[in-house]
Amino acid sequence: MNERLNTGEICTRSVTIAFRTTPLNGAARLMRENHVGCLVVVDEVDGQRIVVGVLTDRDIVTAVLASDLNPAMLQVGEVMSTDLVTAREDDSLIDLLRTMRRKGVRRIPVVGSQGELQGIATIDDVLDVLSEELGLLVSAIASEGRREQQQRS
Repeated sequence: MNERLNTGEICTRSVTIAFRTTPLNGAARLMRENHVGCLVVVDEVDGQRIVVGVLTDRDIVTAVLASDLNPAMLQVGEVMSTDLVTAREDDSLIDLLRTMRRKGVRRIPVVGSQGELQGIATIDDVLDVLSEELGLLVSAIASEGRREQQQRS
């Protein structure tokens, strides 16, 4: 792992996707089957998957169920969030966190130069990295104590 982490290094490359025309109840099944709370919505353009929106489990609850709409009658494109927030692979980890905080999101699709889907960066991904970094700090403290003890023995 590089010492200067960027979004491309921490993001998850295996992304569960949906299309605008995916039936909403089918999207909910995809979430359940893949154990995810978010689908990245894409359009196929010239063989590339271009990110056009995000559908979260919260979108389904607040926009559909809480409004007593029938999910079987809706498509993903009618419910997805279109206020799109994306990150580039070379965005720093700090920039990613700042964007998450500023936009109030926990998941951000990672895109290439043409807006094509490359992965998804989540708070869970960031926490994994931070826990590894904290583990290294704890190890450094412990080894310092051992080194000092050896020198004084």
